[in-house]
Amino acid sequence: MLDGTEFIMQSSTASAVDPAAPTRFWYFDNRGLIWGNYVGDTVTEGRFVGERQGRTLTVQFVHTLKADGSHVSGSSTSQIEGEAGSLRLVEDFVIDGHDHVSICTQV
Repeated sequence: MLDGTEFIMQSSTASAVDPAAPTRFWYFDNRGLIWGNYVGDTVTEGRFVGERQGRTLTVQFVHTLKADGSHVSGSSTSQIEGEAGSLRLVEDFVIDGHDHVSICTQV
């Protein structure tokens, strides 16, 4: 369902999204095993791994911040909305014990 898809971040409660250089995510999906990477905006490099059950993703992630080179890790549960070619991910994620929500759209 998500194999080979690319998404860009539209909004996030964790940080302001730079519309000129939003974070880009690349997803791979092998029968529900999910993995990928992401870069852009405040992130130098990031990786995630998890699983898809139907239209729900559960992943663990880690990335390096551009600002100071520190690492951030957390977990996310996302709902897949829409149809192939115009998918949207609504992500509920936790960083340092704080809940956040982001919206990503397929490009």
